[in-house]
Amino acid sequence: MANIEYPSAEKIIEYNVFVLKLIKVKKADQPKILSQQKIINVIDKVKETKGDVYDKAVILIKGIIQSHAFASGNRRTAFIVTKEFLIKNKKAFNVPDNPSQAKVMQGIRENHYKDEEIKEWLKNGKIKEFKRW
Repeated sequence: MANIEYPSAEKIIEYNVFVLKLIKVKKADQPKILSQQKIINVIDKVKETKGDVYDKAVILIKGIIQSHAFASGNRRTAFIVTKEFLIKNKKAFNVPDNPSQAKVMQGIRENHYKDEEIKEWLKNGKIKEFKRW
């Protein structure tokens, strides 16, 4: 397998600042790190994950969302970091770049999806609708 380029904690933090400036959902949204160690732990887990770049991307998106390392914008940050991770590693990111994907991100946060479903979503942009029961 070719060398994989991983994001740094600093780059992920930069993206959090960027997405909160670009997409402010709530007035209280602010770029604030709750735990840089959680970000580092996610990156380490991604590096340790066996499988292809998409398997690693699943761990990356889930890790950023679920570790809640930021006060605001965890899902938005996870989306853009994962997109860049795949593109930098010459893989397709076929998730539509629109607000309708926010429900999927919520489903990832709540462990609604299996890793294989998230992988399919990242590769092909298709996933079952997230609904709370």
